[in-house]
Amino acid sequence: MPLISTASPLARFRARYQGRTLIVHRGFVPNWLTELLTQPGGGGHFRIDVRHFSADDSTPVEWLVRRHVLPLELPLPLLIQVTDEALYLRHLLRGEQPVHPSEIFWFLEEIAERHHACLRPDGASLEAKTGMPLTDNEARAMLDSL
Repeated sequence: MPLISTASPLARFRARYQGRTLIVHRGFVPNWLTELLTQPGGGGHFRIDVRHFSADDSTPVEWLVRRHVLPLELPLPLLIQVTDEALYLRHLLRGEQPVHPSEIFWFLEEIAERHHACLRPDGASLEAKTGMPLTDNEARAMLDSL
């Protein structure tokens, strides 16, 4: 008989993904994933393809994405950094095209200050707050380093 957790979906999600990075997507343009995997740490991001979700919220990540991320209507692919304080969300498009995978490093450097949305724990759920405009997706940390 399988074990059934009595913890909330949020607690189960945080137990699994705390301190991790997720990329939520509906597939990638050709060669983007290949390029991501060549980047330092690029293979360490959990890639969550919403096209393969089950019919219900059977996993904590499906619960999170269906109930809290997709309703925000942010463009995909979408980077999510899971921290103690919040889940920071930043889409990975510039115009209509995905940013180069090497920019993810720079996005993560500044994501607590520069994000498109933030989900803060509020009991067993999450409170959404908007961040910078969707049209703003420059990696300022990268530009500042030049």
